[in-house]
Amino acid sequence: MTSEDRPVVWHNPRCSKSRGALALLAEHGVEADVVRYLDDAPTRTDLEDVLRKLGTDDPRAIVRTGEAVYRELGLADADRDALLDAMAANPILVERPIVVLGDRAVVGRPPEKVLDLLG
Repeated sequence: MTSEDRPVVWHNPRCSKSRGALALLAEHGVEADVVRYLDDAPTRTDLEDVLRKLGTDDPRAIVRTGEAVYRELGLADADRDALLDAMAANPILVERPIVVLGDRAVVGRPPEKVLDLLG
């Protein structure tokens, strides 16, 4: 799900932060590859890879705790493996947008954080 020369945006078009990150990249003349991750769900390997690029091993850095499925699955006390499996099976649990460029990534909340990758 990543590219070395263009940013890859894990995008949900219904999310204002995700749309804002894409607009910000466009304003800076940066073309990005868009992955609609709800339609093309990341695998557990993809999730582990993006965590590494974010500089963390903790899936809680990219899990959406406010989603109903988070509560339904009882993930508040889940371990790393259970969280990764749940996110792979239920991509709505993955925070958005995530922008990946080469060996680095950021969660675009706020969207201006994507500029950290361009510097």
